[in-house]
Amino acid sequence: MSKVDSAKKIHVANVADLSVGIGQRVNVLGEEIALFKQKDGTIRAIQNSCPHKGGPLSEGIVSGEHVFCPLHDWKISMKDGKVQAPDVGCVKKYDVEVVDEAIYVVMD
Repeated sequence: MSKVDSAKKIHVANVADLSVGIGQRVNVLGEEIALFKQKDGTIRAIQNSCPHKGGPLSEGIVSGEHVFCPLHDWKISMKDGKVQAPDVGCVKKYDVEVVDEAIYVVMD
C-alpha cells in the first residue's frame, strides 16, 4: 500500500467556521492542529505547538503567510512550517483539501 493510499482525509471544519487571520485549534487523531484562513481564502494547517516552548500557535498573531507564537514571538511559515531566522526549527505542516466548503486535513 502506498503512502497516498494510506492517507486519511478527516473533516475538521467548514470554511464559514474560520475568520481570516484568526487561528482555530482542532484535534485530529490525537494531534493538535492549528487551522488558519488566509486573506486569499487559502486554508493552512500546521502543528499547534511552537518548537521553542510549545506555545499554542492557534492563538498567535497572523501576518501574511506567517504566524507569531504568542509566548516568545517566534515567526513560523504556515506554507512550509519552518521557523524564520534568527530562530531555528519547524512544525509539521498538513495538507488541506476543501470540498464544497468542507475543510479536510490529510493525515499520513
